[in-house]
Amino acid sequence: MGDGDGWAGCGLGHTHWGRFGAAGLLAYHRDPGGQVWVLLQQRAWWGIGGGTWGMFGGALHSHEDAVTGALRETSEECTLDTGIVNVHGTSVEDHGGWSFTSVMGSLSELPPVRPASRETRRAEWVRAEDVTDRKLFEPFARSWPRLRDAMTGVVLVVDAANVVGSRADGWWKDRAGANARLRDDLKALGAGVSGVPGGLVRFDRCFPEVVLVVEGAARRVADEPANGVRVVAAPGSGDDQIVDLVRGTGPGTAHLVVTADRELRARCEAAGAAVIGPRWLLERL
Repeated sequence: MGDGDGWAGCGLGHTHWGRFGAAGLLAYHRDPGGQVWVLLQQRAWWGIGGGTWGMFGGALHSHEDAVTGALRETSEECTLDTGIVNVHGTSVEDHGGWSFTSVMGSLSELPPVRPASRETRRAEWVRAEDVTDRKLFEPFARSWPRLRDAMTGVVLVVDAANVVGSRADGWWKDRAGANARLRDDLKALGAGVSGVPGGLVRFDRCFPEVVLVVEGAARRVADEPANGVRVVAAPGSGDDQIVDLVRGTGPGTAHLVVTADRELRARCEAAGAAVIGPRWLLERL
């Protein structure tokens, strides 16, 4: 039993399980043919919504963030190794004083999953288009149309030369050093990013893969430890390298390019990426 177990009211006059709110994990896998599989839990008959299907999850403890709580609850209720889940973002349903956070995460494989607690009757991978054929837990049924469109991973591609040039920190004296400082600053995005352009994804908070593209004298930065940031050294033009990365987008992946270069913006948008200026990024660092 955790300190979050218990009932709580909300501003809408409802009663919810979870004194400090609740969270759940919507785990999914996209196979080589493009088919999306969603991991669902059938709830035990004796519990709330007994016999219905939804995502794994439950009450948050007072010391937990939503991602930690959703992964913990999932690991308690089924045999999925949550260490292999790649978390992409969170979506919050706010009831006023109480909230439920859906955590979206993908897996590169489709492992067998079995029940691991009395709360779970069955665990099953279900094709995304077949989810609504099940008798769904009412809150999950309400959220599913929104969550179905949020099963996307975001790749944040940073035009290092352009972003470095937008900071008056003496970068012109040491271009490689300025690029290395930006690389290190980007590690802060591991805690999540808010305010991602609405047309790109439907997350309240996004956990993107961060790619820093360096060129010229700054190429050596790609040979140093990056700790969570992928540094790509452009063999020639950094702009060309960025466009090549964007064009390599697979299904279920969206690119957001950070640059103020108008020509590069046009090329990236033509390749299907969203583009935003350096100020948006620097405000989050």
